[in-house]
Amino acid sequence: MSTTLVNFRLDTKLKKNLEKLCEELGMNLTTAFTIFAKKMVREQGIPFRINKESYDYEEPNEVTIKAFEEGERLLRDPNSKTYDSSDELFKELDEE
Repeated sequence: MSTTLVNFRLDTKLKKNLEKLCEELGMNLTTAFTIFAKKMVREQGIPFRINKESYDYEEPNEVTIKAFEEGERLLRDPNSKTYDSSDELFKELDEE
């Protein structure tokens, strides 16, 4: 199996804690990230639930707040077009 080098930045304290945990589990960071990558590819997505408690929460910016407000307005509007799937939406967009 051929391998490649991947570099990325990680908070120093987080890296140290992760290395300690990996050692306790009998592996190193490379093994841990390889497990994560294989599971992500197999599941075609992130293999765990992500929610606002999963990371350091930041207040939404003005653009995000306006997008939320518009989404809520559209949900309340009985004349808004709805779709049963993203495929249905994209199909209609392609037809325009």
